[in-house]
Amino acid sequence: MKKMDKKIDMTFEQAVARIDEIVTSLEKGDAELEKSLSLFEEGVKLIETCGTMLDKAEQIVVRLQTAIGDEQPKEY
Repeated sequence: MKKMDKKIDMTFEQAVARIDEIVTSLEKGDAELEKSLSLFEEGVKLIETCGTMLDKAEQIVVRLQTAIGDEQPKEY
């Protein structure tokens, strides 16, 4: 079984679509054990990557909200 140590080079949407494909394949249950484990490992890595992408997006949104909040006129 090969390790999934390399960086995943796909968009969030592509990663989610691939996760969906993996889940569908695993739900069928017709893959051999080694293939199922490999797919599962790939899915876990993709889920971790998606989580990281979402965390980064959230940080950007918070920074932008803070910047916009700082620019709002103060009411006295």
